[in-house]
Amino acid sequence: MTDNELIEQAKKARQSSYSPYSNFAVGAALLADNNQVFLGCNVENASYGLTNCAERTAIFKAVSEGQRQFKKLVIIGDTEGPISPCGACRQVINEFCAPDMPVLMVNMKGEVKHTSIAELLPYSFGPEDLS
Repeated sequence: MTDNELIEQAKKARQSSYSPYSNFAVGAALLADNNQVFLGCNVENASYGLTNCAERTAIFKAVSEGQRQFKKLVIIGDTEGPISPCGACRQVINEFCAPDMPVLMVNMKGEVKHTSIAELLPYSFGPEDLS
C-alpha cells in the first residue's frame, strides 16, 4: 500500500472521530505486516482523561485482533504543521512497533513529515528494559 493510500485511509478514519468537546478530529491508519490496515480515530469523553487518541485506537484494534507486527503508521489532523502524536501515544507506539518503523505525520493541507518512533521517543523505556 502506498503512502498516499494510507493517508486516504487515515482521512477516512478521521471522519468517524467522536470529538464534541475539542472539535479536534484525528485519524490514524496502521499497516500490519500482512498488509491489513487498522483504522483509528480519537474518541473523547466528558471525563477528559478517559479520551483515547486515534493512534492508540488503531494499535489497540490491531492487537486485539492478534496482530503484533507493523510496517507503517499514518496520523492526520487539522493542524498548522504535520500533526505529532502525544506522549502517551508515543509510548504505546514504542511498545508495539519497531524503532525504525516509518511514522507519517500529516495535516489536512497535505504536508507530510516522515519520522520513526526512535526519533519521536529517544531514550525510550520498553519491553526490552524489563528482560
